[in-house]
Amino acid sequence: MSLLPTWLAVDGFAWPWLLAAIPLPWLVHALLPARASQVPALRVPWGERLRKVASGGVLQASPRGFPWLAMLAWSLLCVAAARPQDLGPPIAPPQVGRDMMLAVDLSASMGEADMELGGRQVDRLTAAKAVLADFLDRRVGDRIGLVVFGDRAFALTPLTLDRDSVRQQLDASVVGLAGRATALGDAIALSTKRLQQQDTEQRAEKEHVLIVLTDGVNTAGVLEPVKAAQIARDAGVRVHAIAFGGEGGGALSVFGFSLPTGGDEVDEAGLQKIAQLTGGRFFRARDTEALAGIYAEIDALEPVKRQGQAVRPKIERYPWPLGAALTMGVLALLLRRRG
Repeated sequence: MSLLPTWLAVDGFAWPWLLAAIPLPWLVHALLPARASQVPALRVPWGERLRKVASGGVLQASPRGFPWLAMLAWSLLCVAAARPQDLGPPIAPPQVGRDMMLAVDLSASMGEADMELGGRQVDRLTAAKAVLADFLDRRVGDRIGLVVFGDRAFALTPLTLDRDSVRQQLDASVVGLAGRATALGDAIALSTKRLQQQDTEQRAEKEHVLIVLTDGVNTAGVLEPVKAAQIARDAGVRVHAIAFGGEGGGALSVFGFSLPTGGDEVDEAGLQKIAQLTGGRFFRARDTEALAGIYAEIDALEPVKRQGQAVRPKIERYPWPLGAALTMGVLALLLRRRG
């Protein structure tokens, strides 16, 4: 075990070039006598005392009167300015392996109140929000983005580590915000585009995942879902498709009367093909409990973290020489006054 102070056993300096300033006082002191050797133009009785104070008084350690204690303080200041650093113990940080987009259906049928949440009847979108919020809580470290779709597809949040902003945008979404139809193909294409907008190095290291939740069939948009799935497959995006809700054709309660919504049945075959083309999974959820189980299964299929390369953090040690320099400086002033 080393008996040296911690800052003397450092592994390096952040700014080592500042150590070159240590001999500057010596150089200045060596050059001054050559200029001060001239005969003074004015002699005063206190001249000798003034020279004694200027040279450090009792601090001088040679006939030339160099202030060695002040020089030591200066040297320690230079060492502190160079920022001595020590390497801490190895730490293996988690390495993110997922860039994930969530595509949520906001069509009119998502307003059907045929789900149960906490002992009360809620609409499909409210139930989906509750399950997705719990899913987001478990995705610490992943970059997540949000796309909503109706008549068209819209990206509400880009890929981000800020899960709170994704949660806030999801909470603010309402049925019909993007239109009352279902542009499923456009949603897949837009999500794929967002997943591709990153650096080449990140693309080589990360996996791209899209989770689509819908309760209907494709009734709007430019791209057919199968064509969009082929684009996602070619871009290396894996799509997990979730069919949510009842069998379609539900009823909407208005002032106590049940009115048919005219909703379409879920396109299970189409969603199965999308998942199969991209190497993902197809899930069917008819209630909130089943939906929660599906997201838990996806959470296991797409693990958040994998062990990264160990690194050693740098620990700053400049407070030690800085404190010693201040102590030496104060001592030098006290001794000068006594002299």
